[in-house]
Amino acid sequence: MKLLRELLRDLKIKATVGAMHAAVAGIADNSKHVAKDYLFVAIKGTASDGHRYIEDALAAGACAVVCEELPEAPQDHVAWIQVADAAEALGWLACNWYDRPSEKLQLVGITGTNGKTTTATLLYQLFASLDRKSGLISTVVNCVAGRCEPSTHTTPNALVLQKLLAEMVDAGCKYAFMEVSSHGLVQRRVAGTRFAGAVFTNITHDHLDYHGTFDHYIRAKKLLFDGLKKDAFALVNADDKHGATMVLNTKARVHTFALRSPSDYKVKLLESHLTGLLLTLNQKELWLRLIGAFNAYNVAAIYGVADLLGQDDEPVRTALSSLTAPDGRFQTVQSATGILGVVDYAHTPDALENVLNTLAEFRQNAGAKVITVVGCGGDRDKAKRPVMAKIAAEKSDAVILTSDNPRSEDPAEILREMEAGLDPVLIRKSTTLPDRKEGIKLAVQRAQPGDIVLVAGKGHETYQEIQGVRHPFDDRAVLLETFLVLNV
Repeated sequence: MKLLRELLRDLKIKATVGAMHAAVAGIADNSKHVAKDYLFVAIKGTASDGHRYIEDALAAGACAVVCEELPEAPQDHVAWIQVADAAEALGWLACNWYDRPSEKLQLVGITGTNGKTTTATLLYQLFASLDRKSGLISTVVNCVAGRCEPSTHTTPNALVLQKLLAEMVDAGCKYAFMEVSSHGLVQRRVAGTRFAGAVFTNITHDHLDYHGTFDHYIRAKKLLFDGLKKDAFALVNADDKHGATMVLNTKARVHTFALRSPSDYKVKLLESHLTGLLLTLNQKELWLRLIGAFNAYNVAAIYGVADLLGQDDEPVRTALSSLTAPDGRFQTVQSATGILGVVDYAHTPDALENVLNTLAEFRQNAGAKVITVVGCGGDRDKAKRPVMAKIAAEKSDAVILTSDNPRSEDPAEILREMEAGLDPVLIRKSTTLPDRKEGIKLAVQRAQPGDIVLVAGKGHETYQEIQGVRHPFDDRAVLLETFLVLNV
């Protein structure tokens, strides 16, 4: 139990009504989760309005309600707290319920379109190898000092987020690395969370189904840097023209990383192979087990964070050389006859282009082909569908358009929207096959020894969501099974 007045610390309160001396047993933003003496937060969401469920919460035993609109005749035995933004209030309430765990950690938030998961995960790997107890909150897994569980959201609900951070503190973690999505920022899931630093990887076309315009998407990402305190650091990609935008008016200390531009953490790529990268990092040579020029940016950011968090240079460089990519990020599998399979999460135009540019460097001979299997998710940004199909067809020798996670949409309609990006020449390089497993099979059947089969879009995911049902589906497992079945 906590006193209500303790939970209200730093909330922007417009008005209060009723008994304000309650002891609170828990907090919920879903009336179904309310129990006796709970505080209920009524949030106006995109799908439903929590104000409609206040009566249900009271019937379940709520002793306090945080809302944006007070009822006409509020019950006086209940504590009513009116706020301008209930989602923001939930963030602060969650922080206070768990005794502000982010203030007891060196928490680093990573935002951007591409590279968030890799950067956060590799930072967690790096600090573990330096014997620093750490936590990770990512698209793939959430980890507390070595104990990991699959995640459901890139940036969790405020109550889940603060609980995770509290578990990290209780486990003795001193550091935590967290992906911060644009959705999470706009929906105020990180309200009240104190960041020791923030990283901006890049920004390209994505999530316009939610944000509406690219400018709104940029502003959403910038919220992370707007909220930094003056003792925090902001580390941004100087090669991305929006890096400077992110740190306009930030109170934090600004630092940069880059491959092309002058920067605090400068990388020069010397060699790129299927076995790794050779580069210089602030003029010192370093060999990495990571693949692709895009990972040079990730490593520059990781090195910068480690330096800004006060880690010694030589141990960091040694640890960097042993890091491995997260699941579903440029994972390679080889067939018995020498066909190279690559599974990657690339689900944006820029990410897909980066992966295909990297694969072009790795053709074993002039006649080797790149065959790409790719789809686009349903109930997501439709504008990128023709763009991704065009990139795949232009940069591959053959492309198979197939289903990703169609969710509630008709897979055939998604594929028609992808096909709209192909001119008559590119159409001749493409095949449309809605069944993803059959699409992968066809790609392998068309491949010869030395060819590369890229399966893009789902990466680490082990399911395919169709009409609200998640069916088991793992691109890497399907690719390996296809190699064996076809005996290639």
